Amino acid sequence: MTDSETETVEDLPPSAKLVFKVLEYNGSLTQKQIVNESMLSARTVRYALERLENIDLVDEDIYFADARQNLYTLDSEAVVADGGPDEACCAE
Repeated sequence: MTDSETETVEDLPPSAKLVFKVLEYNGSLTQKQIVNESMLSARTVRYALERLENIDLVDEDIYFADARQNLYTLDSEAVVADGGPDEACCAE
């Protein structure tokens, strides 16, 4: 097993957990928007996104409003598998 297969959100540094929560609450955001929401430095956000991408919790897409930026979104299947919120479990 590689490190990426065994690493979970709990194993990440606090900055990556904060970026995870920002994306969880706000949905898809650019790196600049994450910096504004989290009040972390751009370098810290880049590192946190890299860590989240390494364990397949974040997807990176093209931001069509400005193609120079990327849009980051939580991978919903990975989040549920990682113990994140599962809306289906709570609907009764």
